[in-house]
Amino acid sequence: MSDEPSQLSDFNERFEDPAEDPLFVFDEDDPNRADVFARKELLKVGHVPESARIVGRDDEIEAIAAELRPLVRGDPPNNVMIYGKTGTGKSLVARHVTERARRAAESNGVSVGTVYVDCAQYNTQTRVARTVTRSLNESGRTDLNIPRAGIGSGEYYDYLWEILNTAYESVVIILDEVDRLNDDDILMQLSRARESGKADCHLGVIAVSNKIEYRDQLNERVKSSLREEEFVFQPYDANQLRDIMKHRRDAFYDGVVSDDVIPLTAALAAQEHGDARKAIEILRHAGELAERSNTDVVTEEHVRDAQEWAEIDRFEELLRGSTTQVKFILYSLALLTDESSSDDGFSTSKIYERYQETTQKVEAKVLSEHRVYELLKEQAFLGVVESTRTGGGRGEGSYLEHRLVQDTGIVLKSVLRDSRLKDLA
Repeated sequence: MSDEPSQLSDFNERFEDPAEDPLFVFDEDDPNRADVFARKELLKVGHVPESARIVGRDDEIEAIAAELRPLVRGDPPNNVMIYGKTGTGKSLVARHVTERARRAAESNGVSVGTVYVDCAQYNTQTRVARTVTRSLNESGRTDLNIPRAGIGSGEYYDYLWEILNTAYESVVIILDEVDRLNDDDILMQLSRARESGKADCHLGVIAVSNKIEYRDQLNERVKSSLREEEFVFQPYDANQLRDIMKHRRDAFYDGVVSDDVIPLTAALAAQEHGDARKAIEILRHAGELAERSNTDVVTEEHVRDAQEWAEIDRFEELLRGSTTQVKFILYSLALLTDESSSDDGFSTSKIYERYQETTQKVEAKVLSEHRVYELLKEQAFLGVVESTRTGGGRGEGSYLEHRLVQDTGIVLKSVLRDSRLKDLA
């Protein structure tokens, strides 16, 4: 019989007060304890800072605000589509302006609701409908109890229309990484809610995508229904990135960040298409590395070590929600790339051969070659893989060649963080 319950009981008796647990005790008087972070939340992805900390996006803020300004007077807002590379401030500006519009409207007595949906995480119609409905539901105003599971998107929509009609005059829904949705019907449902008589409330959609070609892939009926204004956010330059970092410097205690840290962090991010999100992640990771080593100064060395860590985290974010089979495929492609002496891509059949070896090694299910081909195309759409069609030589037809966009070392380390693939290491 296992002695785990008695061990747990002994532990609870020894540390009845959680504050005494040695794993999590902070000795404020410990001279060896490094104080690094003063306001770590300033370096968290998803944190929406006050206006003074948003750098280089004044024109974009004003442009998005102009599309939402009607709701402050109780009129319908315009739908908006925002494009731009990762880390160009799209989500930050959308959330910032939406919150300011909500506060301005409420000061005029107009009831406005706002919802942010990460479509990389909630990528089906049911998940989006559930998230929007539950986020907007205020039981004190609607007297509704929305279930977390057990019903489909149609039922969630029914709840949503009732909530909109009961509690709000206008609602703005931000669909971040909208290109990750499995079905664009959610855009049709939201954009036509008032026109179809389902809701009296004005409803505006802000769709955010890293892919400027996303709109071209939408159903024509959805395009017609949205009738949105489009904006493209350009990458930050090195000077803007440096200013962004300076505006987050007070995330650390005074004197913790050495003088070369912010210029180096900005320079590294500028190399990656002006990605401010990556710059902030590197700065946070550098601080965490200093903290873990009980060093009270964040140095250039910490920044360089943090860069790889941040790249692995970013790639994991790209893969969020991906199946184990997708990771098997990417792992196989990474191994082929690592073994190759050229930068050429690999045919689906070549990748499939290595994929079969990979799955058999861990006794996992083996998909068909056609299914692997389809999954590679999906990863190309998401920007993880680049697929190009060859011209084909004499006697050969054309075919797709696939190559990784990210460094192979980053892909391998990221994929192997998944405990389900640990036996591949």
